[in-house]
Amino acid sequence: MARKQKAPEEGGSWMDTYGDMVTLLLCFFVLLYSISTVDAMKWELVVKSFNPKAEEVSQIVIEQEPNEEGMEVPGGTDVPLEEIEDFEDLYYMLQEAIAQNNLEGEVELEKGEGYTFINFRDNIFFDADSPILKDEGKQILDAFNTALDSVSSTIGEIQVLGHTSQADPDRPNNPVNDRVLSSERAARVAAYIHQNSQVAPEKIIATGYGQYRPIASFDTAEDRAKNRRVEILITKDDAVVQSLEEYYNEIYSSTDTE
Repeated sequence: MARKQKAPEEGGSWMDTYGDMVTLLLCFFVLLYSISTVDAMKWELVVKSFNPKAEEVSQIVIEQEPNEEGMEVPGGTDVPLEEIEDFEDLYYMLQEAIAQNNLEGEVELEKGEGYTFINFRDNIFFDADSPILKDEGKQILDAFNTALDSVSSTIGEIQVLGHTSQADPDRPNNPVNDRVLSSERAARVAAYIHQNSQVAPEKIIATGYGQYRPIASFDTAEDRAKNRRVEILITKDDAVVQSLEEYYNEIYSSTDTE
């Protein structure tokens, strides 16, 4: 008489379940470790981007005033600004400077691969048709220079770009006045950075484009105001060099789609 075969056990082995549980626990503890240290400044900026009117960000971020020599950095250690050398942190430091000076509506900040791009409305720095840098503009540049100094050794180039706008939608500006004004404004900003920062002078370049690199139309006063601007393009020392058109395609096309 044939021996009756034992029916196979239903389901998988208990070792499979045990192995899955151990793997999940390991992943859980790795996750806990990865978030054990919070970059307070970056966390605050992320939260504020979702809720700009929030007075308090979170109890996770412990508010501390920067000491006289530096600023609060990840891990809760006070590190002097001159010891912060990561170019990628420049973007967040500039965001902090914009927030502290209440410039959210007047300054646009973009970050790309190996560069940081700043767009200032020209009324921050200059009165109408004037190339003289205002005291308010100097104070803003002082705050930005502090951030630049912290990563000066990693900066490849700073391009200051001056732009005007066509005053009459139906008639171009006088080319001499237009180009001279934009060039002198760019030169004034570049000279101030030169005189008041630790960035090597040969890395600072000023260019005036007049009305010929608009980012909006000339049809309305609002659009014409967008075209009147000073831009600062800061590139990393080992970044791949691109043309201005390539930077513009990345920066302003992404802004238009937001």
